[in-house]
Amino acid sequence: MPLFDMSLEDLQRYRPERTEPADFDSFWQQTLSEARQHSLDARFEPVDYGLTLVDVFDVTFSGFGGQRVKGWFLLPKQRSGPLPCVVEYIGYGGGRGVGFEHLLWPNMGYAYFMMDTRGQGSVWRRGDTPDVPNGANPAYPGFMTQGILDPYTYYYRRVFTDAVRAIEVIWGHEAVDSKRVALTGESQGGGITIAAGALHDGPQVVMPDVPFLCHYRRAITITDRAPYSEIAHYLKTHRNHMDTVYRTLSYFDGVNFAARISAQSLFSVALMDMTCPPSTVFAAYNHLRGEKDIQVYDFNDHEGGGSYQKMAKMNYLRELWG
Repeated sequence: MPLFDMSLEDLQRYRPERTEPADFDSFWQQTLSEARQHSLDARFEPVDYGLTLVDVFDVTFSGFGGQRVKGWFLLPKQRSGPLPCVVEYIGYGGGRGVGFEHLLWPNMGYAYFMMDTRGQGSVWRRGDTPDVPNGANPAYPGFMTQGILDPYTYYYRRVFTDAVRAIEVIWGHEAVDSKRVALTGESQGGGITIAAGALHDGPQVVMPDVPFLCHYRRAITITDRAPYSEIAHYLKTHRNHMDTVYRTLSYFDGVNFAARISAQSLFSVALMDMTCPPSTVFAAYNHLRGEKDIQVYDFNDHEGGGSYQKMAKMNYLRELWG
């Protein structure tokens, strides 16, 4: 896979003007206010996998519209006092899987919460959360154009709201130190991380890897890979909806969210990434206001840094939290 986007020097300077609606902030304030009218009603059911070092809880909580969302919450068995917590969001098409698949962060001595992604979880790991407004069980993609003609009906309005509510779930848990919370995720999970980090000012750290859902206008014109290609295919048929689609997407663009993040950030990008082109990642990264760093993987596609990036995040949090 060759280099196809800008040079690294140009990427480091690439800071496109944000295209955002005047009511961006009020739209999200209204959305979250409506969600918070429903009790979180977070329930933690212990699951016995026979693990000797980690406690696993099957979590259910109220997300967008009060609809029930699943998750996993893991804790080290040996603990004293509240712990730092890592909240993770999932890549496109994946679901939460089973609890014992997520042992990295609790084995570092941290609490860990993984949010299931509504409607997804039928491609590379099973999901358990239906997308209730559509009466939809977890299904095979695509999700990129569901409700795309109106920001109030767009699929990611529900997902991003769930992501903020997931933070609120762990925020009130007695085992979690709310002053030491990090958000992370790869690809779609990275895009959700950026949105949640902007919409909730509590997390100390955001760590999106090769993030999706950034700089849509550029992404859908320079890559023909899914999932961005879903939008291009839609516009190929619905030629008269381009302006409407772009307006909807502006409410969900990681570039606009990044400008509102005050937490410190550790990003990663792959310079041969044809799924989430590096210019779309740098477009968001370069709009960050707070302390920030980015790991660059010159010869990688959308797999990004893989285990190298996991180690970078482990070291980053270890230095920050001990």
